[in-house]
Amino acid sequence: MTDSPAGALAGLKVLDLTRVLAGPSATQILGDLGADVVKVERPGVGDDTRKWGPPFLKDADGADTTESAYYLSANRNKRSIAIDFTQEDGRVLLRRLVAQADVLVENYKLGDLARYGFGYDDLKDEFPGLIYCSITGFGQTGPYAPRAGYDYLVQAMGGIMSLTGPIDGEPMKVGVAIADLMTGTYATVGILAALDHRRRTGRGQMVDMALLDTQVAWLSNAGQYYLTSGVPTPRTGNGHPTIVPYQAFRASDEYLILAVGNDSQFAKFCEVAGRPDLPADPRFATNQARVRNREVLVPIIAGLIAEKPRGHWLEALEARQVPCGPINTIDQVFTDPQVVARGMRIEMAHPLAPDPVALIGSPIRLSETPVTYRHAPPVCGADGDAVLRDWLGEPESGFGR
Repeated sequence: MTDSPAGALAGLKVLDLTRVLAGPSATQILGDLGADVVKVERPGVGDDTRKWGPPFLKDADGADTTESAYYLSANRNKRSIAIDFTQEDGRVLLRRLVAQADVLVENYKLGDLARYGFGYDDLKDEFPGLIYCSITGFGQTGPYAPRAGYDYLVQAMGGIMSLTGPIDGEPMKVGVAIADLMTGTYATVGILAALDHRRRTGRGQMVDMALLDTQVAWLSNAGQYYLTSGVPTPRTGNGHPTIVPYQAFRASDEYLILAVGNDSQFAKFCEVAGRPDLPADPRFATNQARVRNREVLVPIIAGLIAEKPRGHWLEALEARQVPCGPINTIDQVFTDPQVVARGMRIEMAHPLAPDPVALIGSPIRLSETPVTYRHAPPVCGADGDAVLRDWLGEPESGFGR
């Protein structure tokens, strides 16, 4: 497969010195948008997540390959080159690639790359147009800057675990590494902003991204609850601190979500539920009143919903445009008609697998420069020759094979 010129970022060269999830998720987005992303990996080792399994991709004989599901999730639309930049010849080669790059993304601990001459301060004068994005746990400044950062740790420190889980239960992490993924998303936004600045001025810059900063930023309205009231935001389980009813309820057979966002929707729900009297009760007439009286109202609604199966409620409420939905298991997600229609499950040929590999698609929809799927997540070092040819103009030499 070759790069398509239709991509919004076609022609952009991205040198990817990241591992695990936050950095690779950012560079995958850039790759999906058409950038030529070259993933630099340790020879014979590669990205740490290659070994984070099971499950692993299966070969033609049904045996595990070196590619874990975790690795596959964040490394599409990249090519891999194996370089040991702890050695002099590796540093020379890497610097030649930096000279060709528009963007460099790395997620090493503070100061690690500077030991080999690849910190931002080492490169900015020689390559003034370079966009250098550093992703760390705590950023380039502050008392925690030297520490290693991990998603789980940052979820705890950044407050999201205090908001997640049963009201009377233990704090709970989110089921995916959301601090990593959101940092990768914000990093992409920062890189695109820096590229536009370079277009106007010719100057590159550093994009300093921290997991903890991102986690605090996307506390969003829950964080603002505290800043406005001075009261720590309460944990509401599957409920909502400032909207009622807005939570999970169990029907007679399965769970569903009821997400009433305004008084009109509440009145429609009550009509469907056979309780048109509830909106006339001063305790429930407005959202503010329902929030104050949730301990009374929520058990009433729970009792009503428990009387009939989930299918009844979804059909009746959707007909009245009352927001609701099923709580899908992961297998149900990928067979949901809307998810299927939007192409969120894709398949790509992979050199280690006999059949196309299923992957999660990009959510970005661009009318003129659509996302393209050009490269399956690469085998470690498999694209060395191609990268040297395309970036440095060198003939094939067997590099990486």
